[in-house]
Amino acid sequence: MKKSVIYVLACYVLWGLLPIFWKLLNALDPVYILCSRIVWALVFCFIILLFKKETYIIKETIKNTGLFLYLAMCGLFLSVNWGSYIWAVNSDHVLDASLAYFINPILSVILGFFIYREKLTPLQWLSVAIAFIGIMIPIISEGTFPYLAIIIGGSFSLYSAAKKKVRLSSESSNFMETLAIAPFAFIGIIIFEARGLGAVHTLSGLEYILLPMSGIVTSIPLLFFSAGVKNIPMSLSGILMYINPTLQFLVGILLYKESLTATNIITFAFVWLSLAIFVICSKKSQKDGI
Repeated sequence: MKKSVIYVLACYVLWGLLPIFWKLLNALDPVYILCSRIVWALVFCFIILLFKKETYIIKETIKNTGLFLYLAMCGLFLSVNWGSYIWAVNSDHVLDASLAYFINPILSVILGFFIYREKLTPLQWLSVAIAFIGIMIPIISEGTFPYLAIIIGGSFSLYSAAKKKVRLSSESSNFMETLAIAPFAFIGIIIFEARGLGAVHTLSGLEYILLPMSGIVTSIPLLFFSAGVKNIPMSLSGILMYINPTLQFLVGILLYKESLTATNIITFAFVWLSLAIFVICSKKSQKDGI
C-alpha cells in the first residue's frame, strides 16, 4: 500500500506543477500546444501498449463502433479540458485553473446526481450550495463569471463521469481517446505550420524537445494514478487529490505573481469551506458503510 500511496501522491504533485511546463511553451498558440499534446500523448500511449503487448485491443475497439464513438466523446471532453487549461496557464490565469480543480469534486457530485441518480445527503447539498455561492460572488460583485474554472472543472467532471462506463485499462482507453481526436490534431498542426505559426518558425534548438515531452508529462501522471489508486482507500485518494490545485494555487501566487483580489479570496474561502464539508461528509459516509 505504501508504494501505491507514493504513486498517487506523485501523480497529484506532477499535475500540480504542470503549469510550469506549459509556461515553457507560451511562445506557441495554445491550440497548437493542444494539438501537439494530443499527438505526442498518442505516441507515448502506443509505446506503452507495445511494451505491454496489448496492441490487439486497438483493432478490437475500432471494430466495436459504439465503444469507439463513446471513447471519441471522452476524447472530446478531455480535449476541451486540456485546451482550456493550457490557455488559462499561458494567459496568466493559473488561479482560475486552480479553482477549477478545487470545485471539480462538487461538479462531479452534481453530475452524479443528474446522470447516475446518485443520492446526495443534506451535508452534500450544503456543500454544493456553499460552492455555488462562492462562484456567484464575482458575478454579483464584479459582473465577471469564472468561466475558465467552470469549463476546465466541468469538462474534467464530464470526462470522469463518462469514464465510469469504460472497462478498458487506462493505457488502452487513453490511447483510443487520443486516437479518435488525433486526425483533427494533425490537421491543426499542419494549418499552423503552413501559416508560419507553428513550432518550426517559433522554437529553436533544445526547445523542440518540449513537444514530445508534452506527451510524457500528460501520460506519466495518468499511469501513476492508475497504478496506485486501485490499492488505496478512496478517502485517502480524495484527500491527496487536493494537493494538485493547492500546488497550482501556490505556483500562480508565488512563482507567477498573479494578483489575488479580495473577491478571489472570498470565492476561494467559500469553495474551501465547501470542500471541507464535502470531505467530512465523505468520511462519515464511509464510516457508516454507505
